[in-house]
Amino acid sequence: MTIRIGIGGWSYEPWRGTFFPDGLPKTKELDYASRRLTAIEINGTFYGSQKPATFAKWRDATPDGFVFTLKASRYCTNRKILGEAGGSIEKFLTQGITELGGKLGPILWQFAATKEFDPDDFAQFLALLPEKQDGLPLRHALEVRHDSFKDPDFIALAAKHKAAIVFADSPKYPAIADQTSDFTYARLLNADEGVQTGYSLDALDHWAAVAHCWEKGEMPDGLEHVTAQVPAKEPRDVYLFFINGAKVRAPAAAQALIERVS
Repeated sequence: MTIRIGIGGWSYEPWRGTFFPDGLPKTKELDYASRRLTAIEINGTFYGSQKPATFAKWRDATPDGFVFTLKASRYCTNRKILGEAGGSIEKFLTQGITELGGKLGPILWQFAATKEFDPDDFAQFLALLPEKQDGLPLRHALEVRHDSFKDPDFIALAAKHKAAIVFADSPKYPAIADQTSDFTYARLLNADEGVQTGYSLDALDHWAAVAHCWEKGEMPDGLEHVTAQVPAKEPRDVYLFFINGAKVRAPAAAQALIERVS
């Protein structure tokens, strides 16, 4: 399956009774979630380091074909000068993430909404991101949250480094649908708690169609692009997460979308 759909994390008290069955031990939450979703974005790595044994435990608790994406440490991205993040990037990449093996998906580099695009500094930062760690290929996704990144120079810079630009469905952050890598990373942040599936059924049908377009290397209609450049039509892996927004509805939304794309 090249379209992987999931949620952020797997431990959230309001999911008990709405997603997790009553009485399910907390130690079994990942086991349960990973058999109903196809990916999970780990947010804990944004706040602190984990042990290699922890990554190995997560790997072993999940089925074949399941994928984790990791949010990179805030000490890498929440800084005035990104080009000075080398030490923090190395610390993040060497904490044991490669214990995930083939279940390691893209690394999400999330920048604060106040971070503006500085071409030179951002170029220095991207040059610090390696293509491999311990022999394992790495994929990098850039989540920018300031309108100054709606700049053709940013699109060209991301493409040069083969980093994907995260597409955000959000009322607060810029939506940039330009494709700059061999995979697409989308975060759907606009769920409605009043809707059982977070997004309406029509909206889920829409995002299923968009995911299939991305998978086939096509450019979906109706999404905002910074440049008019059309990349080569080549198949892409797609990672799509329901996260934030009405978080209690995220698992239902993800499962409903998985049903549609399958």
